[in-house]
Amino acid sequence: MVHFRVLLRLAALAVITALGAVMLLGTASAAAESACLPQLAPPAPVDSSEVPKPGTVTPPPMSMPESPVGGPRMGECGLVLPEGAPDPPAGITAMSWVIADADSGEVLAAKDPHARNRPASTLKLLTALLAVDQLPLDRVVVGTQTDADQDGSRVGMGPGGHYTVRQLLTGLLLVSGNDAAHALADQLGGVAATVAQMNTLAAKLGALDTRAATPSGLDGPGMSASAYDLALAFRQVLNRPLLVELLGTREANFPGYGNRPGFVVSNDNKLLRSYPGALGGKTGFTDDARHTQLDAAQRGGRRLMVVLMRGEQRPVSMSAQAARLLNYGFALPPGHPVGKLVDGPPSPGTHRAATPGSAPDSPPVDAHAAAASWAGGSGALLPALLWIGVAVTVLGVLLALTARQRHR
Repeated sequence: MVHFRVLLRLAALAVITALGAVMLLGTASAAAESACLPQLAPPAPVDSSEVPKPGTVTPPPMSMPESPVGGPRMGECGLVLPEGAPDPPAGITAMSWVIADADSGEVLAAKDPHARNRPASTLKLLTALLAVDQLPLDRVVVGTQTDADQDGSRVGMGPGGHYTVRQLLTGLLLVSGNDAAHALADQLGGVAATVAQMNTLAAKLGALDTRAATPSGLDGPGMSASAYDLALAFRQVLNRPLLVELLGTREANFPGYGNRPGFVVSNDNKLLRSYPGALGGKTGFTDDARHTQLDAAQRGGRRLMVVLMRGEQRPVSMSAQAARLLNYGFALPPGHPVGKLVDGPPSPGTHRAATPGSAPDSPPVDAHAAAASWAGGSGALLPALLWIGVAVTVLGVLLALTARQRHR
């Protein structure tokens, strides 16, 4: 009888512990859900593009704002839809996307809008904004070998070639020329100064998920953006008449250099030729970023834009995905937003964000450690499961002894 009472007490203790473990699991799950782990940092790189160069410092992790920029629902994970809205179209492989009204700033629908991913060449929007606001369009820039040697997509600059700032912007936006991005950065004070200005502009826009590492969008240490942030930048581009003109330009002449004659460049945005009311957009790709795309279109007096990040071209192309989301956005009635594109940075004291390139105000979250904990790699999950197992075992023994006692 004494042993039975001891076992009874142990069983009661195990049950209480198990209940606590269950509560702990629930709390951990809720915390993980509210944290929206993809919002902390982009996925780990697949190559060495983000390894800092010798003598440079690894950028610190970016801190999170205390409340989501653009409204509470912008902090949600997964689909963010108006109440009663139909499901988005099938075939959307992009990890994160935003549909917004370019004029009112209403966010009509989204998926993981503040998830941090790499922007690839869509980051050229910030370079274009800086150039169009600061540089005379008729300024003549002499091309260099360094311009011509840039990695990735190039418009075709060459050493000794003469290009106006307008022509460089044309090459930047129509064919995503990394050589044009480098030449414009030189005119803006150099690559480092341009990157610093890009980050300052992002902060001014309220784009707290963004940290530029290169003027072209090529991956570099600490590179980050979000679909929400790119929508902020795209909205600014759509308010610059020259940039709207260039985005909608299908073909343009570009100067040659040396013995190479001038040539024609064609806009690589597919929707410009296939989608009714298309205003143009920008695409991007790197191995780390995967495919990024943004497009805008006008219909019935509404200008809508869509931003997609970390997508794939199969089974549905990124252009087709953008078209489907634009159709979905135009079908949604106005006046039922899930968020708002802000017109500037959050009020002081309302949000906390690390200054680009500097240490955050409070200890940052280690995204990879958080992901491991969330997946059960450390902390609460494994001990909780062990205690539940102990409780079940003890209760099983208790029931067996009770049954034996009755048979006696």
